[in-house]
Amino acid sequence: MTSTSSESRPFHVADLGTLVVMPWSGEAPDGTDMPYLLAYSLGDAEGGSEATAAAIEQLLTDNGLPVGGELVDGGSKPSLPVSLLVEAGQAVVTMPHLNAQCTPPPEWLAAVEERGYAYLVFTTRPWPEAEPGKTVTAEALAAFAGADETLQAAAHLVLPARSLRG
Repeated sequence: MTSTSSESRPFHVADLGTLVVMPWSGEAPDGTDMPYLLAYSLGDAEGGSEATAAAIEQLLTDNGLPVGGELVDGGSKPSLPVSLLVEAGQAVVTMPHLNAQCTPPPEWLAAVEERGYAYLVFTTRPWPEAEPGKTVTAEALAAFAGADETLQAAAHLVLPARSLRG
């Protein structure tokens, strides 16, 4: 007789490694700018990039975010445990075990103000070359963010942009 355990592995925040949230905007099919956020790890947790990828996947699935699945519309899911706060030139993504802040460029802020939401791609694929403080070229960002390996290993969310003003 074979049995499987329904217990999941305990979640440890340290297994995520160094998490980075990178904002950018680009032209959407409707011809206007779309504000994007790319969340990824450097893959530098103690267990290496495979452990990091597994921890991010667990974080996402534990919060109802399918990896490689359909787009999750945060505007139609008020119980979604992920939120986006845009205030004083900062963007803050919050979810259980995670609070990530970044300083988007003015064009991103303008796009999120116009649309009222941002598109978050939270990938399990590590990107060790894109360390905080290092310059990432538009070409390198496009190559990583647009790669099938990145997109298929990611949760995709549309997050309403909230502010402290309501």
